[in-house]
Amino acid sequence: MSPAAADRAGGPPVRIGVLVPLTRPGWVEAGQHLLAGIEWGVGEVNDAGGIGGRPLELVVRDTAADPHRAEAAVAELAGLGVVALAGEYHSVVARAAAARADALGVPFLCSSAVLDALTEQPTDQVARLSPPQSRGWRVYADFLLDAGHTRIAVATQPSVYWASGVRILRDHLGARGGTVVELDVREHATTSLCDALVEHRATVLLLLVGSPEPAVPIVRAVRRDRRLAELLTGAPAGQPEFASWRTLLGDDGAGVPFLRYLPEKLSPLGARVEAVLRERLGQPPSFVGYEGYDTVTVLAEVLRRHGTDRARIAESWPGVTVEGTRGRIGFGRAPGGSVWQWTAAPIQVADRDPADPDRFRVLHVG
Repeated sequence: MSPAAADRAGGPPVRIGVLVPLTRPGWVEAGQHLLAGIEWGVGEVNDAGGIGGRPLELVVRDTAADPHRAEAAVAELAGLGVVALAGEYHSVVARAAAARADALGVPFLCSSAVLDALTEQPTDQVARLSPPQSRGWRVYADFLLDAGHTRIAVATQPSVYWASGVRILRDHLGARGGTVVELDVREHATTSLCDALVEHRATVLLLLVGSPEPAVPIVRAVRRDRRLAELLTGAPAGQPEFASWRTLLGDDGAGVPFLRYLPEKLSPLGARVEAVLRERLGQPPSFVGYEGYDTVTVLAEVLRRHGTDRARIAESWPGVTVEGTRGRIGFGRAPGGSVWQWTAAPIQVADRDPADPDRFRVLHVG
């Protein structure tokens, strides 16, 4: 924007740094949905006059699921004068970004990452929209228990996020008579994984692995093994919600329960945003798209009320109250949490309907 244009608009743009995975090995589809929601939210804010006449401007950086790349991006964006940071989908990456943002005094609204320990120590700089992993995965464990499942197997890969998920499931299920056996996919080809499921008499296999590899081959192998015809395959991290899952697996991808952070019914605002994002993405938006839009809704409210000073933005998190696409958003401290948290974020367990894999069924609400 030229200086003359900035003057006409009421001043220079208000710059927000955005962290999203847009290249592999990041979950590109999730990054695209997140960015689409953020961009549409910014467009609406600017159409309504911006922030005191100043337009919002996004400075986007691709994290590619790399914590070191995210740390470098935070430092760069801080130097560019962004008033706040937003975004990120991958929990381990968001944790690295949050630590760096805290150290540099840049407020960070984390859109979609769920790892409980987003920072090592309590901080006022960081707020989060998505529910902490411990809350969401306990809801998922309750869904399994309610369905009569107590013998759970998990296919895992090395990751702080997956290891945290295993602990949550083991603690919650174990206290209620359930058992969890961990099967490291580095030690099991798909055939031996199926053999192990039969040996352990598991009634559920949870995919705590990356997608499409190795999740897609595992699902195919399980679906084709007659010994496992009654096995429930689940994916708590949400892979089946995305269109690529349907494309790669077809009907085999149906009936795989996953977590998503949506209410039973969208608000009028949510319904309007759903229609816009569906058109922009060329497919139904995942919950991540709504998280992106809600991120901008929160930041715009904070900036209008408290201005663009970084310290004042960080101080404002506990006083935010704003209507989002999925309910009224406000922040508090979750028990044991280190960041400001939207404590009322909705949680569902859903799957793709085997009778119509393009349609989602809500199986359980947390």
